Amino acid sequence: MSQLIQSHHKLWVILPAAGSGSRFSKTELKQYQMIHGQTVLEHTVARLNHLPLAGYVLAIGANDHVAKTLPLAHRDRAHFCLGGAERVHSVLNALDYLSAIASEHDWVLVHDAARPCVSLGSLEMLVHTAIEKDQAAILAIPVRDTLKRVAKDQAIEHTVDRLMLWQAQTPQMARLGSLKRAIQQTLKDGATITDEASALEHVGEPVCVVQGRSDNLKITYPDDLELAKLILAAQS
Repeated sequence: MSQLIQSHHKLWVILPAAGSGSRFSKTELKQYQMIHGQTVLEHTVARLNHLPLAGYVLAIGANDHVAKTLPLAHRDRAHFCLGGAERVHSVLNALDYLSAIASEHDWVLVHDAARPCVSLGSLEMLVHTAIEKDQAAILAIPVRDTLKRVAKDQAIEHTVDRLMLWQAQTPQMARLGSLKRAIQQTLKDGATITDEASALEHVGEPVCVVQGRSDNLKITYPDDLELAKLILAAQS
């Protein structure tokens, strides 16, 4: 893996961590909840640092006085920048920060700070696929459940064919310059950016899907924290 990356420019990670996480709690940030003696963010950073990273950038809020005090894995690789009002602005701020210290041809993985259960196997497959295909790639899983389109009155309109549907996860990986230009253009056009892939799609950049795992949980609601604890315990 190290040899593959070294021959195809450096590998960086961006962790947007400036959001309020209001669906989790009005007062507590989900990335600083404790699991097995470490914060969620520490678990996430440790997982990502199994890859041979050149560095990782945490985009944090102006009033966040916690992130820089944590004993993060490979602290010598850690960089910090100010996050933005929305996730996309945090990612763009981090890309701007990286542009001053990295090549636009370097690879960047953007990963949710509150997604601590991503497996090393999934990370390695994502990186290998993106580099081998020389195009952006994301982790995702095929939709398993039957999907219904529902009207405003909660009545089912019809069943949605799930054959071609995948549920996007993170990390999402692209060349630094390509991702930065895609986000800038998509914002300029006023289009909606729900994840990094949606910005790349908007400007016509191909993005491939790498099948991930269902245990790559994103902590969104309070009960997700308990599930993450079980997953991490089982993985260890």
